[in-house]
Amino acid sequence: MKNWIALPRIEGKSSRQAHADLPEGTYERELGREGFFGPATQMYHTHPPTGWTDWEGPLRPRAFDLNRVAAGTGDPWGAILVLHNAHVGVRFWRTQGAMETLARNADGDDLLFIHNGVGHLFCDYGHLEIEAGDYIVVPRGTLWRTAFDGPAEVLLIEATGGAYKLPDKGLVGPHAIFDPAMLDTPRIDDAFRAQQTPEGEEEIWRVRIKRRGEISTVTYPFNPLDAVGWHGDLAPVRINVRHIRPLMSHRYHLPPSAHTTFVANRFVVCTFAPRPFETDPGALKVPFFHNNDDYDEAIFYHRGDFFSRDNIDAGMMTFHPSGFTHGPHPKALTGAFAPKKAGTDEYAVMLDTRDPLEVGALPEGVELPDYARSWRAPGDAKTPG
Repeated sequence: MKNWIALPRIEGKSSRQAHADLPEGTYERELGREGFFGPATQMYHTHPPTGWTDWEGPLRPRAFDLNRVAAGTGDPWGAILVLHNAHVGVRFWRTQGAMETLARNADGDDLLFIHNGVGHLFCDYGHLEIEAGDYIVVPRGTLWRTAFDGPAEVLLIEATGGAYKLPDKGLVGPHAIFDPAMLDTPRIDDAFRAQQTPEGEEEIWRVRIKRRGEISTVTYPFNPLDAVGWHGDLAPVRINVRHIRPLMSHRYHLPPSAHTTFVANRFVVCTFAPRPFETDPGALKVPFFHNNDDYDEAIFYHRGDFFSRDNIDAGMMTFHPSGFTHGPHPKALTGAFAPKKAGTDEYAVMLDTRDPLEVGALPEGVELPDYARSWRAPGDAKTPG
């Protein structure tokens, strides 16, 4: 526990309650430490804090249209690397049908988020049916392969050198957001037994193992997914986003950290799921402008109407490095206190990382070069030159 200097004060025109009852004609901006867990101050401005007209330099907000990534092979280690640092790697994998080899990650746990597709996952522990919206945590060292019924798109989030855990849900208790009893594990069922090679008909299988970013291939004269049983408390788990029940407050806009789904070493994964808007007339209904000065933020957009963003569609990803103010786009800001509908209908996956993220070598056309200008209000004068 850090000994922060605590001195709650009020200066000038200010609300006494964060994210509610803003002074007339003002825009709120939060300056916070340790994500949304440390000390924070709310500033009240007469102009939107994102009202810039131009942006230069490497800190600019960025966006990527991952729908433009070409379909790859059935090898997840060949998936395009979008963002990474020493503790996390984010890949986008467009594949089809069944993998012809087995995969094993010796670098860390994998979190597979199925963006599109339906099929099966076979692993050391058995078989899982999988579909769009599924999160699947695959522990480090697990042998696995997928067999999709057709095309599929998967977000792969590697906890490099670490493991995925459930967040501490504090006062709301362990059954909030989703009950751990909702987590499914693989079964040694008929589908798993059917994929095993019958005795006397063995065939060659290859395992591609990733360690320190390099691939080793191990060849077996049989299918290594030949388990007949297991017991223990380490296994892959699955939960679908439709089973996530987000925390809500009708009088206060909760920070993104309230929607944490998984935690790993120096980063968290959060899920934005449909929820009613706040009903208190003085409460903000959109994300508040904030300086997230200790975490980088990336959001992958899965389904729905992404109410705080303009011109962002399913299959896109935004990246906001720590160190600048960000928040809702101008169109969303018009509904800050009077939304046009009763609630959100979006599904999105957010990554908050304690260490700076690097952008991978993306194909031409994937990045949206004018994203930093998307906060300009309609009719704003264009920047000269």
